[in-house]
Amino acid sequence: MPNTSITPPISTDVVIIGAGPVGLFAVFECGMLKLDCHVVDALDEVGGQLSALYPEKPIYDIPGHPAILAGELISMLEAQAAPFGPTYHLGQQVTGLDKQDGGRWLLTTTKGTRIDTGAVIIAAGVGAFGPNRPPLDGIQEFEGMGPGKGVNYLVKRREDFRNKNVVIAGGGDSAVDWAVSLSEVAQSVKVVHRRPKFRAVPETVERMQGLAEHGNVELVVPYQLAGLDGNTDGLRAVEVADLDGNTRTLDADVLLPFFGLTQNIGPIAEWGLGIDHNHITVDPATMNAGLDGVFGAGDIIAYPGKLKLILMGFSEAALAAHSARDHVHPDQAYHFEHSTSSGVPGSAQSGAA
Repeated sequence: MPNTSITPPISTDVVIIGAGPVGLFAVFECGMLKLDCHVVDALDEVGGQLSALYPEKPIYDIPGHPAILAGELISMLEAQAAPFGPTYHLGQQVTGLDKQDGGRWLLTTTKGTRIDTGAVIIAAGVGAFGPNRPPLDGIQEFEGMGPGKGVNYLVKRREDFRNKNVVIAGGGDSAVDWAVSLSEVAQSVKVVHRRPKFRAVPETVERMQGLAEHGNVELVVPYQLAGLDGNTDGLRAVEVADLDGNTRTLDADVLLPFFGLTQNIGPIAEWGLGIDHNHITVDPATMNAGLDGVFGAGDIIAYPGKLKLILMGFSEAALAAHSARDHVHPDQAYHFEHSTSSGVPGSAQSGAA
């Protein structure tokens, strides 16, 4: 007779849902508290949006780093977590979260992975994401890199845009950051925005405006996208119009529309958590997400005063890890130590007498 027995689930202290920067730092914080971790992510690589969308984008608000590329930050976070031996389950989504006897949780994924865990930290960023596509006729025909294309919603390699005429549409951080960065390699950079005020880090806006004063960037304001011109060889121009109907034609090899991402948190919405506009409401003192032993950190959570910054996510990951530790080992007293005192596995200090 065939063996119909079910393989017992993997057992661990903590499961972290999301392998972006906040999830990776949560591994480190849990490791420092002697908690074993498994990490699940729907993408095929760690890093979340930083790896999938803009690994070569510079980030300016990480403490101690005046500027660091997104991909480099992920590499450092992965190396920081490595001494604690996390197990990564990539390319799969958590579909089930079920309460077990003894207060533990059973997670199941789209690949059939089953994990029995004492606590869960949800650090899933914005969940599943995709670009908000501007309503331009024929835009999908030009989407992608290579011959006959020209419309892209992300920049993975700056070098792909060397000596190109680049038109950037949008007024947020992505638009401003890439205008500054691509001005160093592109033939020309034009930024189209419906108003002269930009919703981005003020220092970066000032840098872009300084580049505009010196002719390295052209600010096309107040205008918005109106149409595309191209053929089988690819994009040739972008049509823009102001509120009075006046139009301009901008030479363009590439259009980069940065109008944000669509967000879908998927099965997380069905787990009985406090969900408000695709965000999980948490207790800011403990990062508890409304279920016993389930915590949140990063862009997916909301609480009064929440800022969507990576450094805030790092702080939330630390709080969530400490709360997870208290939940997994409620009867064990914990005496907090700074990393300078405790060291980490494999470090010279951790092995010192």
